[in-house]
Amino acid sequence: MMDLWIIRLAAGLYLVSTLLYLLFLYRLEERFSQWALRLLMVGFGLHTLSFVVRWVVGGHFPVTTIEDSLSFFSWALAGSYIAVQHLYSMPVLGAFVSPLNLLGVLYAAVFSKPPGVITPALRSGWLTVHATTSFIGYAAFALSFVVSVLYLLQEHYIKKKSLGGMFRRLPSLHTLDSLNYRMLTIGFPFLTIGIITGAIWAEYAWGSYWSWDPKETWSLITWFIYAAILHGRMTVGWRGKRAAILAIVGFAAVLFTFLGVNLLLPGLHTYANM
Repeated sequence: MMDLWIIRLAAGLYLVSTLLYLLFLYRLEERFSQWALRLLMVGFGLHTLSFVVRWVVGGHFPVTTIEDSLSFFSWALAGSYIAVQHLYSMPVLGAFVSPLNLLGVLYAAVFSKPPGVITPALRSGWLTVHATTSFIGYAAFALSFVVSVLYLLQEHYIKKKSLGGMFRRLPSLHTLDSLNYRMLTIGFPFLTIGIITGAIWAEYAWGSYWSWDPKETWSLITWFIYAAILHGRMTVGWRGKRAAILAIVGFAAVLFTFLGVNLLLPGLHTYANM
């Protein structure tokens, strides 16, 4: 039960951090974003601790339930944003990332149960590698999605010549487009490794590298979407608004692969408690 109390404390810190980021968006005072980042980092540390404790107590990598998977996605997203903030100093991004991060943690904090017994196939090191690389890829695509939304907002304000309020809080279009591309180039290799290691794990667990399970099929569809986006950016110069819209479409595919498939198309990857 210790892991549940720790993640609830982490969720509380994430909640306060989110509120401070939203206050920063409204008031544009640096002290709010600074405290929001500090609390986010402390929450991330506690989140990490809860994950480790749950791993030790359960004896397996804790991503086999929908609660654990949402928690791990939020953990990867929080860590990715902290890294981006360190490199780019873009606090306004936190006001849009932190609510997305908070949703997964709150769900896990409210509905998580003590780790249960899992099938032998899930007690594999390949699950750890597959899940970690996949979720890091998902987190990068989530950041790409948020940056794309900010790009469309910024472009809207510029076209409307509404240069006050929100406009002053957003980075330039060039900065947002560059960060969007950077997140895509990080997420795509991790997604690729996740698919490859998932195939290896499938061979180990079920005797087949690829069985066209719904999760596998949609993972491949998502991979092709992002491959097309990157190909378009590198060869025919897809930039700006088109790239932002495609990144949003790509993340919609990620969400369906991550959650929709498990909820609507049961298969080998159905979560243990569903």
